[in-house]
Amino acid sequence: MKKFWKYVFPGLYGLLIYFTIRLLADSVSGMKFWQRSWVLNSIEMSTCIIMGFVAIAVYKRLFRYFDRVQPGSFSYKKIAKELGWVILANAIIVNTFATPMAALTDDGLQWEDIVDINVIPLLYVLIYYGIARSNTFLRAWVTGKLQLEKLTNDKLQTELKFLKAQYHPHFLFNALNTIYFQMDENVAEAKKSIEKFSELLRYQLYDQQQTVSVTQEIQYLENFIQLQKTRASEKLQLDVRFDQKLNGQAVYPLLFLPLVENAFKYVGGDYQLSIYAALTPKGLQFTVINSMTDETEQRKEAGIGLENLKRRLELLYPGKHVFNTEKKEGKFMAALQLDFLEVVQPQN
Repeated sequence: MKKFWKYVFPGLYGLLIYFTIRLLADSVSGMKFWQRSWVLNSIEMSTCIIMGFVAIAVYKRLFRYFDRVQPGSFSYKKIAKELGWVILANAIIVNTFATPMAALTDDGLQWEDIVDINVIPLLYVLIYYGIARSNTFLRAWVTGKLQLEKLTNDKLQTELKFLKAQYHPHFLFNALNTIYFQMDENVAEAKKSIEKFSELLRYQLYDQQQTVSVTQEIQYLENFIQLQKTRASEKLQLDVRFDQKLNGQAVYPLLFLPLVENAFKYVGGDYQLSIYAALTPKGLQFTVINSMTDETEQRKEAGIGLENLKRRLELLYPGKHVFNTEKKEGKFMAALQLDFLEVVQPQN
């Protein structure tokens, strides 16, 4: 096939131009080219075949030049520039070969001959350009799209890591502060808190797969809650309920932590705090309710953490989540619904 395009096609290209021009010229003049001298016809066809080889070689050289100067790019500006040079080369080549040939044969060079010589090859070169360059521009377009998607994905991953990292300072400060005060009161309890703290930290630092089993996330929350209980007021009325049906569903890690951390931070009033997680027909429902004393303060201070959570949900669960907050009768409620996800297979 390569030999055809290299050794046969250019000659056919030149003959196609010749016979099209010849047909139009004969239609106007009433002449029949097969009644002309076959020597003259042979000379004209040979000249057009040579013109075809020269034209295709020049066009390919122009294509290679533009591919070298602007590799892998696709733009209307590049196409217009390429096409302009191809049209110019076409005009020079056909007028170099065809115009003198028309002037020296039959009744000489007429105005209709000039039109045919310039218009017919122009139409064919436009068709040839579209076919020859379509594959190159398609690859460039696909490559550009893939690069754009990769850049977008990298940007989103960076943003996700940044948003996730914002939870860590609060967690570290609260845990270390708890352990600090326990060291003076109860060393044994402080040691237990350090164990809990190390488990939590290990999960945040090392167990960050793309998605994790909801069982792992619940275990993480249970450890976090146990650590928070050591520093909470004795008046705290804590109600934690995790549905036993939640065991293998896949979730992205650390989505529930901001809600639980926020509730422990701002619980007040009658010190009631409820944490629920349940499997629903739609997916996973996670709800946190805490009583509070200063509604304005909680709304202002908790806003940053909740806004970060909303952004993470938009990136991780676009169109597949519902997140609502409500303040009513001295209580703050945050409810997160995640659409049903695939089950994570246990690792051996």
